[in-house]
Amino acid sequence: MTKEITEFVIYIINEIANARGLAPSKIYRILDSTGCISNYLVPFYDVLHTMSSGSVMNDVQEYVEARGVSI
Repeated sequence: MTKEITEFVIYIINEIANARGLAPSKIYRILDSTGCISNYLVPFYDVLHTMSSGSVMNDVQEYVEARGVSI
């Protein structure tokens, strides 16, 4: 994973944590356990980093909810 992708993933984790009032570590565990980081955020970084934070956050929420987890 490149530095840019790592920074993007950290940024998204922090944005979700701030929006939900949760610890970033909890959001990380949720995204990691559902495969959202390795199967969605990293592979689709080229497209996702051009989108608004809100759009990416909505997509992430849909991704984890489709796997039976809520944030």
